[in-house]
Amino acid sequence: MLAAGLVRRGHRVLVAGPPEVEESFAFTEAGARFVPIRVSDRPHPLDDARSVLALRRLTRDADVVHAHGLRVGALTALALPGRAALLSGAGGRSSASREAMERGRESGSRSASGSASGSGSGSGVGAEVGARAGAGAPTSRAGRGRPALVVTLHNALTAGGFVGAVYGALERVVARRADHLLVVSPDLGERMRALGARDVRPAVVPAPVPRPAKRTPEEVRSDLGAGHRPIVLTLARLAQQKGLETLLDVARGPWAPLDATGEGAGGGIVGGEEAVGGEVAVPLFLVAGDGPLRGELQARIDAERLPVRLLGWRDDVPDLLAAAAVVVWPSRWEGQPLSLSETLMIGRPVVATAVGGVPDLLGGAGKLVPYGDAAAMRAAVRELVEDPAEAARVARAAARRGAKLPGEDDAVDSVLSVYRAATAGDD
Repeated sequence: MLAAGLVRRGHRVLVAGPPEVEESFAFTEAGARFVPIRVSDRPHPLDDARSVLALRRLTRDADVVHAHGLRVGALTALALPGRAALLSGAGGRSSASREAMERGRESGSRSASGSASGSGSGSGVGAEVGARAGAGAPTSRAGRGRPALVVTLHNALTAGGFVGAVYGALERVVARRADHLLVVSPDLGERMRALGARDVRPAVVPAPVPRPAKRTPEEVRSDLGAGHRPIVLTLARLAQQKGLETLLDVARGPWAPLDATGEGAGGGIVGGEEAVGGEVAVPLFLVAGDGPLRGELQARIDAERLPVRLLGWRDDVPDLLAAAAVVVWPSRWEGQPLSLSETLMIGRPVVATAVGGVPDLLGGAGKLVPYGDAAAMRAAVRELVEDPAEAARVARAAARRGAKLPGEDDAVDSVLSVYRAATAGDD
């Protein structure tokens, strides 16, 4: 999205990343140049050294380099020349650098190319590839002689041990060496400022407008064999960050019994199939997504006979959303999940954990519960399932919030403003 938007505005864009990124997003079709580099999920000394050298060569003539993700942000910071002379022990600029910047502001210096850069999605780097100023001429960022570095952080640390230690080291590199940091949640910004980041701003992360559902809710329910049971939907990768063990706790119950009138112990009418043996008809919990924890989650579902079905990867998410009574995020942490934005746009009731960027994204248009509190999440789900008036109210609030979310042009304009700040006011 950023690459295409920047190209449409007349900027020259290079995207560097793993080959599969180009296969998925077709940057060249959007008018950008794509160069494959290897960026592994975990540190790999030889591959990382090769990537640093490749990035140093590719970004030599860029005005701005925009890295997406912590790993590639750290590699890019190491690749850009002249960093050590600009850093004090706490990550600030040296006195010589500050003096050079002040001289540049006073003289109104500009780069020869004078345009910004952009990047695509995923673990990759975007760089403007126009020629820089010649020898002896003033360069962008007041004579700094290197591209400005912008890094967008999309995720927070949710694991400990060796992975956590490595992650922490990469955070310090990025915090101290990036000129500007864009973050998807307030807690990420606070952490990076504490580590010495100089300029931290919120990232604008728009979701694409969802396509209309192709099937009616009744057809979806029939295909899934849901009967009249309310569907509780979760859209998530089956990974540690997503807190799906809490979702299984929610599905396990307990669910209050029905009395003779068909009402629950709390007095609400229970939506769903007729009760069997005096028990509440439990909602059907569906999880759309795949990931490394699938086997572990399925084993627990089978062992405890939970009313949960793992659907795997799906290409009919709008259909599932239209059929869902409630959509649930039990996550340990989230930034600005696109699936949540899409759910708001469609106008479905949401229950989510109050973590990361979720409260700001929801803006009051949903029910928030503490992470790991299965009882609170179950109560919120139950209220929406059993109270049609409350469910309709929350759905209307979601639709209003979804209509106010930023779009693609907002995101491109936002990064352009950062690029211009990074190049000291260059056009």
